[in-house]
Amino acid sequence: MDQDLEHLRLLSIFHYVLGGITAVFACFPCIHLSVGIAMVSGAMHDGSGQRPPEFIGWFFIAVAVAFILAGWTVALAMLFAGRFLARHTRYTYCFVVAAIECLFVPLGTVLGVFAILVLNRSSVKELFEGSHGGAP
Repeated sequence: MDQDLEHLRLLSIFHYVLGGITAVFACFPCIHLSVGIAMVSGAMHDGSGQRPPEFIGWFFIAVAVAFILAGWTVALAMLFAGRFLARHTRYTYCFVVAAIECLFVPLGTVLGVFAILVLNRSSVKELFEGSHGGAP
């Protein structure tokens, strides 16, 4: 039982760390967002004063915003999973987030696999059931 608590505590910490890293990396498309805003506002032009087509700037903006929002959403999901793992609540949510993390190679895969292995233990399921976390 003590080993399960320690593993859940470590998983919680690692979810916080990976959530923070994911949030930072999700900000990288801000460069494309800036370029798109510059294209739309007219700040970008070649030496002869010719501007790129405006729709290209809007495309840069739309794609950058989509990637930023998707990254921040995944980062928030990881942060919430870390909180729920620490409190031993919302078993299904933690399991689903662990499965989604497996898509983010290499750190997410390692964390997701270890989280799934720990969450599959019957003693861990009992911890979540005792906390009214909705374990199966």
